[in-house]
Amino acid sequence: MRAIAITRYGGPEVLELRDLPEPKVGPDTVLVRVRAAGVNPVDWKTREGKLVDRFDVHLPAVLGWDLAGVVERTGPSVVEFAPGDEVIGYVRRDVIDHGTYAELCPAPVRTLARKPVAASWAEAAALPLAGLTAYQALRAVDVGADDTVLVHAAAGGVGHLAVQLARALGALRVIGTASPANHDYLRSLGAEPVEYGPGLADRVRALAPGGVDAALDLVGGDAVGVSTGLVRAPERIVSIANPASVSTVGGRYIFVRADPVGLAELARLVDAGELTVHIAQTYPLSEAAAAHQLVQDGHVRGKVVLEV
Repeated sequence: MRAIAITRYGGPEVLELRDLPEPKVGPDTVLVRVRAAGVNPVDWKTREGKLVDRFDVHLPAVLGWDLAGVVERTGPSVVEFAPGDEVIGYVRRDVIDHGTYAELCPAPVRTLARKPVAASWAEAAALPLAGLTAYQALRAVDVGADDTVLVHAAAGGVGHLAVQLARALGALRVIGTASPANHDYLRSLGAEPVEYGPGLADRVRALAPGGVDAALDLVGGDAVGVSTGLVRAPERIVSIANPASVSTVGGRYIFVRADPVGLAELARLVDAGELTVHIAQTYPLSEAAAAHQLVQDGHVRGKVVLEV
């Protein structure tokens, strides 16, 4: 099978299109013929060797944790899926070896859900990691009816989904930080945009003089510090980027985990028209290096996807 793999750590140039053996299918595993794979910041961090303290990496390693595709074969204990089923997956295991940047990917059943009918292959592949991250972050700080929620980096891959999910969970207002070029886009999602950078806290207070109920740090930097002065209760600050800072102020740190129930809920919201995945750019599998460079450069509106 064709796959994008690394044999050493480094820049985008270490991504190689290789012909690798077909993966084996374990008892609780589904072999998925991948139609599209999402590209996430964690992928370039893996490529550079920044995750070696958290994961064993078996070289040559196929990168990628997001996929949308069709079930090719199932393990003997699998009853949830059958060949021909269209699925999405956040295929993260405790080792990095058989990732989603490939024609075939072995996916544990616990990482999969059925593909939303209303989504294209690219949109479906972009949903799992970013969507679950946003969903689990919002749930961690109990976002619900009548809340005012501050989302840092609201136009990004996780942020644009967090804005929509906050509204779906009942939030009354969502204030999102972004560059001025993305303000109209955030308004189209139902958020009130503010420019990030110096003076951010004052701009948020101008919109919400009484402060906000919850804050999501999706970017790092000083987002937790700014949020501390705006959120009524610091335990309702959640960060996916700054575990030390958010723990110090009494908030929550989230590292997204596989959750088939959460994935199914995201798919339901897509099919109900309450959640839309914005695709910034698609690339063929052979151009994974260009996709990595775009994501690593930052400031991408929405998601980047490889078409397999």
